[in-house]
Amino acid sequence: MTVTYTARVANARFCGFSKLLLAWKGSIYKVLYKEFLAFFAMYTAISITYRFCLLEEQKRYFERLSIYCNHYASLIPMSFVLGFYVTLIVTRWWDQYTSIPLPDTIMCTLSGGLQGADERGRLLRRTLMRYASLSAILILRSVSTAVFKRFPTMDHVVEAGFMTREERKKFEGLHSPYNKYWIPCVWFTNLAAEARLEGRIKDDNTYKLLLEELNDFRGKCSLLFHYDMISVPLVYTQVVTLAVYSFFLVCLIGRQFLDPGQGYPGHDLDLYVPVFTLLQFFFYAGWLKVAEQLINPFGEDDDDFESNWLIDRNFQVSMMAVDEMYGDLPVMERDRYWNNSNPRPPYTAATLFVLRKPSFQGSTFDMAIIISHYLYSAFLKPKNALQTDICFNNEIIHTPTRRSSQFAHAMLSIRNHSPLDITGPRIIHTRIHTHTHTHTHTNTHTQKQLCTIYMYTIHIHTGQFRVSNQPKLMFFCTVRGNRRSPRKPMQTWGDHGPMILSPNWAMKP
Repeated sequence: MTVTYTARVANARFCGFSKLLLAWKGSIYKVLYKEFLAFFAMYTAISITYRFCLLEEQKRYFERLSIYCNHYASLIPMSFVLGFYVTLIVTRWWDQYTSIPLPDTIMCTLSGGLQGADERGRLLRRTLMRYASLSAILILRSVSTAVFKRFPTMDHVVEAGFMTREERKKFEGLHSPYNKYWIPCVWFTNLAAEARLEGRIKDDNTYKLLLEELNDFRGKCSLLFHYDMISVPLVYTQVVTLAVYSFFLVCLIGRQFLDPGQGYPGHDLDLYVPVFTLLQFFFYAGWLKVAEQLINPFGEDDDDFESNWLIDRNFQVSMMAVDEMYGDLPVMERDRYWNNSNPRPPYTAATLFVLRKPSFQGSTFDMAIIISHYLYSAFLKPKNALQTDICFNNEIIHTPTRRSSQFAHAMLSIRNHSPLDITGPRIIHTRIHTHTHTHTHTNTHTQKQLCTIYMYTIHIHTGQFRVSNQPKLMFFCTVRGNRRSPRKPMQTWGDHGPMILSPNWAMKP
């Protein structure tokens, strides 16, 4: 019953959906044409009455009523109410399909886990699989009208081979006021325990896996039952239906073409046929029909689920998997790529263009970056690094000749917030612009040749001092700490590289 058109829209093309507009089965035309004709007939009847049956005074009153209805019809929140409702229905529709119990995982577990090629082993596998199928039949005939018409009584289930007569007696002998779709699942667990005691199921892990798959199967049966019992709240459905019907009942009067000679605003033309009102009815009422068709997908509409087809497929496939295919293996042989470390299956002439496409390496694989952006502007902070509260973010410090120590004071001011002996890492963020000059500080005997340096991150950790700089210039300095240290050059490592000063040192102005 499901209308499948996936192959017709496999490739996007010009007006690709236009061919689907001509389909009848499952179409909006088939679902809506009766309501559409009824709406148009009522509109036409009111229009004829207004034009030919009413007196002049009555026409004036009808015209005022039409303007009033058209003005206030827009207060009905059609798009808001319908949008949320249809979204809820479509989500629920797909969730119900994914809740249909399928036997594929159980049949694979049984085929590989329950051993024995003799008649007893075959009987165990087929009976267990039949119990699972019986549970699905019982729940589907409880929620689907199409399945119930196929199996209206338990006699039909027995005649179809899903249940034996002895099993039916035992089934009917178990009295419960509730749906008994779960009884075959209990039979399954009891028989699986017996097979484990007989050694047909070799270990507890396989036995546990088999019961887990059965519980998933039974859980889907239960979920399907509760989807059938718990519907979309009736008040929500009533509100949406009343909103749509009341809106278009008002439109029957409010969208009438009035006499242009009266000079009413917006009524300069008399077209007789309300084209856009009919389109609005087609879209809004069609939207409501979508929800009406999908709210219970286990009926007999064109787009409802193929429940009977699923029953036939599941039963045939599961029985073949646990019986005919048990222990049936093709002969193993080397594949055609046995000695090929880079196998590539062949392409037909229709798919040869795929070979011309380069292999995808990632969205940033070919991204271009400016050369200057290759510089490391910061180094990662070690796990034991400390963050100081002295920060010179984007601050420009000018260091003229007469105040060459300003650089040292700016950097060494960290001593106010840390001991003289720096035993842990320190981080200072600053930006420094200095003038190139040579200066000798007589007190500390420090000779500096300063250049233009842009420091974005200074990281001091275990005696390392890292900055970003312009290349091929030298910075010579001597730093005093607990003891005097010789002059150490801060070197550049080529173009756009970092400068490092790496003695163990402490800072002091």
